[in-house]
Amino acid sequence: MKTFKMMTVTALVAMLVASFALISAAARVNTPDDFDAAATYKAKCQVCHGATAEKKFDATVADADLVAIVLNGKKGEKPPFMPAYAEKGITEEQAKALVAHMKSMKK
Repeated sequence: MKTFKMMTVTALVAMLVASFALISAAARVNTPDDFDAAATYKAKCQVCHGATAEKKFDATVADADLVAIVLNGKKGEKPPFMPAYAEKGITEEQAKALVAHMKSMKK
């Protein structure tokens, strides 16, 4: 009987430790510190803006306005239009990082 209780307690402790590890790992997955602006640009932005942000991007526009465009989208004269990335999970801090990355490529 002692062995059964010891095995039960051991199993419960192991499950608690595993649960904590999984929850901690899941919480770290989408932290702002893990955001890679260069990889996101390459995956989502490069197709329209080009490899060095040479297309449809005006680096002289104020950062706050560019962040708003990333988050809220923008309709131009003709498609394709800039989609609203706030709807796709991009945060304001991530949008700022994307804008900074795009501006750094223009130098």
